[in-house]
Amino acid sequence: MRKPVVVKLGSSLVVDAAGRARRSVITARCGEIAELVAQRTPVCVVSSGAIALGVRRMGLASRPRGMSQLQAASALGQPRLQRVWEEELARHGLQAAQVLLTAQDVADRATYLNARNALRALVDMQTVPVVNENDATATDEITFGDNDTLAAQVAALLSAKLLILLTEVDGVYSHAPGTPEASLIGDGSAVESADLHGMTQVGKGGMKSKVVAAEMAASAGIPTVIAAGHGDDVIGPIVAGVPRGTKFAPKAESPSAFKLWLRFGKPVSGRLHVDAGAERALRDDGRSLLAVGVVSCDGTFDAGDGVELVGPSGVAFGKGVAGASSREIAERPRDLEAVHRDRLVIFD
Repeated sequence: MRKPVVVKLGSSLVVDAAGRARRSVITARCGEIAELVAQRTPVCVVSSGAIALGVRRMGLASRPRGMSQLQAASALGQPRLQRVWEEELARHGLQAAQVLLTAQDVADRATYLNARNALRALVDMQTVPVVNENDATATDEITFGDNDTLAAQVAALLSAKLLILLTEVDGVYSHAPGTPEASLIGDGSAVESADLHGMTQVGKGGMKSKVVAAEMAASAGIPTVIAAGHGDDVIGPIVAGVPRGTKFAPKAESPSAFKLWLRFGKPVSGRLHVDAGAERALRDDGRSLLAVGVVSCDGTFDAGDGVELVGPSGVAFGKGVAGASSREIAERPRDLEAVHRDRLVIFD
């Protein structure tokens, strides 16, 4: 399979202020997607907008806050969202597939692999998967948080060649767009100095969530671009390498699929505070973590749960799959393996 391009469109691009689908934007992007597929570059779309479309069908003036109402809005809006994508892609002879995921699908290793295999099969068939979070069933405890994070997860699932996060603005600005001091930041490595709190959107995500998602994808070895999603030529020039928006370069080494899942997909159930010697052995020598090196445990967890590793500085430096329960580790038998070296990932 050729590596696909993952394109994410936020709610404010897909749905207008009146709660109607922005056909002009979707039509333009589908034309570009068709061109890429014709050139044998697979494309996967991550599209927000189900809740925003559903709110209008519920007759509400604004996005509700209650979980049940949000779930109802998603259930009402998702068929409409999918229909728009299907109709616009069909103009170019392309089939759209609907893929709805929850964070739980990614958290479990078996369903993670199933989702990956299904997505890979779809793009290999020159079908365009249209992915969204299954907000009709997701709760606060099992949500991705926003579709930017979902897009980064999908890009990692597919080992994408490029992730494009499309929004209303041209990229990451140093200050709120429109203010005198605002300037576009072209290099993602320079976004730390930016003020990311000056943007509002129809959906849950803002520019900060896009930056986090871009950094997540870059850690997985996937270059990412945050750019404006309106206009005639957007996706094509970005894929061709034309400088546009804010680009995050991939990290030099891309971890294995298991390590990617462990770092970004596996939920954390507790924390293991380790001493300096244990941190050194994990970081520098690639050793397993033994219970004797654990100073204390936060949270209650069982073997197989995800745990963060925290050094004497108080900063998490890694994540792993617990080899024993928090109760067993707290007893600190010398030879008990708290986390095996093959089931942990060290952060950069």
